Amino acid sequence: MKKYFAYILLATIVISFGACKTVPYRKVVKSTDLDFKYTQAKTYFDKGQYVKAKPLFEELITLFKGTKSIDEIYFMYAQCHFHEQEFLSASFHFKNIHDSYPLSQFAEECLYRYAECYFYLSPNPNLDQTFTEKGLEAMQLYINSYPETTRINEANNIIDLLRRKLEIKEYTTALLYLKTRHYKASAVSFQSLLNNYPDTEDAEEAEFNIIKAYFLYAENSYKRLQVDRYKLAIKAFQSFEKKHKESKFYKTAREYYDTSQKRIEDILSQN
Repeated sequence: MKKYFAYILLATIVISFGACKTVPYRKVVKSTDLDFKYTQAKTYFDKGQYVKAKPLFEELITLFKGTKSIDEIYFMYAQCHFHEQEFLSASFHFKNIHDSYPLSQFAEECLYRYAECYFYLSPNPNLDQTFTEKGLEAMQLYINSYPETTRINEANNIIDLLRRKLEIKEYTTALLYLKTRHYKASAVSFQSLLNNYPDTEDAEEAEFNIIKAYFLYAENSYKRLQVDRYKLAIKAFQSFEKKHKESKFYKTAREYYDTSQKRIEDILSQN
């Protein structure tokens, strides 16, 4: 029983001692002891208390400017923004660290994080893809700058994911043109998709839709313009046939082709 109470007493002393060692945040903010403030800021950072650490690092960046530790302080400040999902601010600071301190031990990490921020900022494919494009440029810059990086697989995976978003964006735009009866714009957009992303997984369907779009473009044109426009559908089918004879779209594509041929014959026979 005596041992039990001894353990309780010891635990109480330890807890009380720990409580006494906890420094009030207000005292840290108001302190003029820079080493103390830096130590506390780093403690908050290591504990994941980024809301507390961030304003302290922001102050220390100015006060430690020109010292050997400035890049580390600035890096942790940028990381606070990153962990708080303030990706636009974080991207700016990561890039600034990389450019301002190119020999820093954090330079490579900062350029990777800079690109990663835009990856997280990249929205759904149906929205504006400015951040997606910036993410691609940034990650390609990282790979070009650090070709021997151990993160090459992660970097390439991010590039693939971002490129896929742009593919989907172009595909859905072209499909929307088709649904809204802007047939020429649809065919041109599908062709642009194939030119920009020749390895896209949507290539087969995109090529089929080019045939469909040109066929409907001709069908809905004045008769004097139809021959040339049916020829566009025929040409698109001939290109499709060379690569996709086993396609599930082949039968319908062939019908567009045969009908286009017949339409041209009928029009020419009337002249």
